[in-house]
Amino acid sequence: MFKPPFCPRRECSQHLDPAPRFFLRHGYYHPQCRAHPVPRFRCRSCRHTFSRQTFRMDFRDHRPDLNARLFNYVAMGVGIRMSARRLGLSQRCTELKLRKIARHLRQLNLNLRAPIKGDVELQFDELESFEGSRSFRPVSIPVLIEKKTRYYIWSESATIRPKGMMTKKRLKMLVIEEQRHGRRKDRSRRAIQRTLARGAELVMEGSRVTLYTDEKSTYPGLSQAAFGSSRLTHLTTNSKLARTTWNPLFAINHEDARMRDMLGRLRRQSWLVTKERRYLDLVLQVQMAYRNLVRTRFNRDEESPAQMLGFVERRLTRWEALSWGQKWGKRSIHPLSPRGRSVAEVEEGRCRAA
Repeated sequence: MFKPPFCPRRECSQHLDPAPRFFLRHGYYHPQCRAHPVPRFRCRSCRHTFSRQTFRMDFRDHRPDLNARLFNYVAMGVGIRMSARRLGLSQRCTELKLRKIARHLRQLNLNLRAPIKGDVELQFDELESFEGSRSFRPVSIPVLIEKKTRYYIWSESATIRPKGMMTKKRLKMLVIEEQRHGRRKDRSRRAIQRTLARGAELVMEGSRVTLYTDEKSTYPGLSQAAFGSSRLTHLTTNSKLARTTWNPLFAINHEDARMRDMLGRLRRQSWLVTKERRYLDLVLQVQMAYRNLVRTRFNRDEESPAQMLGFVERRLTRWEALSWGQKWGKRSIHPLSPRGRSVAEVEEGRCRAA
């Protein structure tokens, strides 16, 4: 039987430090989108009522039955318009539903991770794409993975300056573009710093880090600042080397190619275009969560990358990944806990068992 872990009202005293019996059972209600009744509760302290649905990711959704299907479509590279047609929704409803799912999956991915035991091997690379205009609004997408398991640690996009051959016609159009949107800034360095910092969060104190990158001149300084020069081994490979299985960067090159294939917005020749960079970041979170928690590393495997690293006990289904809300951090309910245990409690129990 479900027991609420805390009062969801942030102003209540039972939100951060709940008593064992801080709630009273307050009947049920029958939503139109579910076949079973949903229990309700009343907080003894603030007297506000809430239900089990309050702790769910699909709280206040009119069609929660479509969330897993939309998650699957986007993870498989289907565009917004085609997804809307298949789901029988308007394009606007599909966009809003996808943004909610993406924000949830971003928090889920962060909540379930923990420091990696032992020494760590990481690989880093940057992709290039664009928002709105291929010629005038390019973006850089740094990607950091764990080499053995192919676990996606972090990825985000950042604006960069237009480059390439500047003909007279292109320069004239660039002036018009800058008058309309302002001079485009290069923020790739900040994105690289944030991405490497996410990797440093997963390295235990005293563990060594081996980082594989290409020979870009900014990488040595940024990687030393993120991981510390005393425990970092930075190995570089020429980016012009053939991208075969013998290439030291084969893992990240393979993941880059897979991401371009599975994420329609990153394909070089595609109808799918990101109009605003922030929405590209959200779709990246969907792809990372699917790769880390739902998908196996290779077809021959039975475990997901997160399971290989010990972050979860087993692979998550799409419905489990979209089950309990994760906006409360480690205090959120674990997606594999039917009785409402928090992520922190599950991690503590796993540490005791080890």
